[in-house]
Amino acid sequence: MKLGFVSAILPEMSLEEVLKTAAETGYDCVEVMCWPLGKAERRYAGVTHLDVDAFDEKKAAEIHALTSRYGVSISALGYYPNPLSPNETEAKAAREHIIRLIDAAALLGLSTVNSFVGRDWKKSVEENWPTFLSVWQPIIAHAQSKGIRIGIENCPMVFTADEWPGGKNLLTTPAIWKKAFHDIPGDHFGLNFDPSHFIWQQMDYVKAIGEFGHKFYHVHAKDVRLDTDRLNEVGIMGHPNAYHTPKLPGMGDVNWGRFFSALTDTGYDGPVCVEVEDRSFEGSLDKRLQSLRISHNYLRQFIPKA
Repeated sequence: MKLGFVSAILPEMSLEEVLKTAAETGYDCVEVMCWPLGKAERRYAGVTHLDVDAFDEKKAAEIHALTSRYGVSISALGYYPNPLSPNETEAKAAREHIIRLIDAAALLGLSTVNSFVGRDWKKSVEENWPTFLSVWQPIIAHAQSKGIRIGIENCPMVFTADEWPGGKNLLTTPAIWKKAFHDIPGDHFGLNFDPSHFIWQQMDYVKAIGEFGHKFYHVHAKDVRLDTDRLNEVGIMGHPNAYHTPKLPGMGDVNWGRFFSALTDTGYDGPVCVEVEDRSFEGSLDKRLQSLRISHNYLRQFIPKA
């Protein structure tokens, strides 16, 4: 396995600066954010460390020169929009940009693009399903033609009361995964697995690893702390933000020893990238760099440097 981090936590840096930071901190790889240029609409979104618009072989060669210079690879290209948004303009832009990521990844010789499948949060899973298939079957077919795998993160994307309980991402539970992988089979549609989302949804991430590890194309290392006192007050039907807090690996309720024990049992040997969403470390660039050092030092006990 390779230890990396998600570049969204360093929005003010250039790609070269991100790779240099990764090398100096001891990371092996970076998941590079590739949002369209423009204003972010939510935290950790809108970060562009690699602009895939008009991407060509010359630009790919420049990226290869940077990764070679710093000895840090790119684990995947990342972009996490809502391609199933009920706003068709938003949905269309997201779908078109995902295609650009796939094409750029192919030019770079990468294997993986990470994203969300999206969701109309006002509709049930069943009501979303026909649109999900009509949108994602051609995207996956294009990815397959380019030799690229799509890793879908299992984050429900629930941040406001209006989005609860549906959220803006459909592929969040093992039951939905089974149906999705049945309807879109093959080796180019899988998961970018994050165990923290299972904690607050009260699901067993170890069981999920055993059952779906063969569909893991990428892994996010993020922890979460449940506030049981608040949960006892608001219940599981309360908004998730009322009773859970994202934390750095080792500072929450994920048992990382059990996690890596299960992950290695599956034979997974891909990237594990720290995703920093811990507000305790967001106050300054120095704090965010500190969060990457802390996470690196903690996770190296499970992923030794090659």
